[in-house]
Amino acid sequence: MIFVYILIMAGVTYLIRMLPMVIFKKKIESTFIKSFLYYVPFAVLGSMTFPAIFTATSSLYSALAGTLVAIFLAFKEKSLLTVAISSCFVVYIFELILRFTNLQ
Repeated sequence: MIFVYILIMAGVTYLIRMLPMVIFKKKIESTFIKSFLYYVPFAVLGSMTFPAIFTATSSLYSALAGTLVAIFLAFKEKSLLTVAISSCFVVYIFELILRFTNLQ
């Protein structure tokens, strides 16, 4: 049964990668479609990760602090690594503060 699942997933993965090459044989000229396709990965990534941000920590306060730091640094156009490390550090510090002050 596991091989059936693997074959189905392989087929789905192949179709997702193959269909754009078959459907769009010539260069896409529409600026609307270009911009839509450009932002789809960001929208999907955001919709998958954003809800998990608030459940990944033991406190909503530390999650909010990390999110605010990440948004601020992203608007300042810092690198992805800088944003990720900084927000993780802020969450870690908030978790330590909350643990020692028993505010959870």
